[in-house]
Amino acid sequence: MKLGLIDSSILFAYLALMIGLGLYANYRQKGVEDYFVAGRRMGPFTIACLWLAAWVGGAAVVGSAARSYELGVTGVWYVASLAMGCLLFGLFMSARVKEMGDRHGHLTYPDFVEERFDGRTRVVATITTVLAYVAYSAGQLVASAAILQVLLGWDYNTALLVASGIVIVYTATGGYLAVTYTDWVQFILLLVGIVLIGVPIAIQETGGPAALQQALPPSYFDLGAQGWSSITALVASIVLSFFVAMDSYSRCFAARDPQAAQRGTLLAVLFMLPLAVASVWLGLSSAVLFPDAEASNGILTLFVLETFPVGLKGLVLVGILAAVMSSADICILTASANYTRDIHQRFIQPDIQPKAMLRLSMLASVVAGGLAMLMAWKMQDIIGILQLGFTINSAALFLPTIAAIYFRRVTATAAFWSIILSLLTVIGWRLASDLGLGGPFGIDPLWPGLLVSATSLLLIQALRRPATA
Repeated sequence: MKLGLIDSSILFAYLALMIGLGLYANYRQKGVEDYFVAGRRMGPFTIACLWLAAWVGGAAVVGSAARSYELGVTGVWYVASLAMGCLLFGLFMSARVKEMGDRHGHLTYPDFVEERFDGRTRVVATITTVLAYVAYSAGQLVASAAILQVLLGWDYNTALLVASGIVIVYTATGGYLAVTYTDWVQFILLLVGIVLIGVPIAIQETGGPAALQQALPPSYFDLGAQGWSSITALVASIVLSFFVAMDSYSRCFAARDPQAAQRGTLLAVLFMLPLAVASVWLGLSSAVLFPDAEASNGILTLFVLETFPVGLKGLVLVGILAAVMSSADICILTASANYTRDIHQRFIQPDIQPKAMLRLSMLASVVAGGLAMLMAWKMQDIIGILQLGFTINSAALFLPTIAAIYFRRVTATAAFWSIILSLLTVIGWRLASDLGLGGPFGIDPLWPGLLVSATSLLLIQALRRPATA
């Protein structure tokens, strides 16, 4: 079933609105701080929307529904892990990160790394972040294109070009200020569409929880159906990623004060919980209604197309598409910020003027988006690359980051080698798996990466005199 005129009009109106908001933000922004941290003036609700739009985006809502369609309630672990990570970061890091960011004028995570350690450690953090976020952007663009392909009957290349063009335009022109505007819209559409509209329709169509239990096999109600070792690695990698992800720091830097940073982060946790339940519920309901669907990744789109009334169909599909595109805009902006601030300004043109910096930032966003689009075009199945990128992030950067904030005696040399050795361990472990060795001992690369990071951090620190606090 394709969209009718009314629903197609709603969809195209939304896409036009996103471009318009980006241009409006471009008019309002006054400099690079507006572009990257929205002028450091966001309140708790906006900060919560920013968290939700980036983390509970395409991979969370669409992916959790797909996993629940295939395996059952075990699909809840993805968003549940996001909630855990957000809660811990909110309690122990958000206010402290905001205070340090304001004190030292930080705009990016590597700004913080260099201020605490040194330039070479900043370089390692920057390279890791740029590669991870370009790849993650590519994954979101693939998902966006797949949704447009199903909805409008376009070929994949056309859908990818349109989706990429829209995201790149409103992100590059409006920067972080545009992201704050669009993420407000996207979060509201997602919450209304998936939770307030989707779940009641699912209950009406399937008959409620008791009917689901009767219609689906018992394994669908086993929280450990995907294997507890896999679940443990998933939870750990997601939770630890909150502490080293560039956009986690951007949220805090964009807040008007430490209290807004912390309250906004904790508020996001409360909104994540109903989205987690709703995503799983729609996946289970789809397993009853459409047991023979061709592709699980499109199951949420299929559910909306087949069960929602005219008008609401377009509105909710906009919410799903928004969830994916909102993740893409944050990731493109993150890669842009890392290049302009952490490579170009730091090592190529230290005396660059603010206006030139702003123009360069826009160009870098276009380039990052273009690279992501090329990856999405050439490598449509990039889940393995995304997982490796975030495993590298969490394994290599988590412990040095915690040490930077809570243990002032840790030296830059210890942090640098901890990151390098952990990075090499994770890559080597993954290569062993890719070469057909099945992964040494069947262990996820996250664990040896963390072990090497901790061991090298402690040993090198013990062998060197501590830096002056």
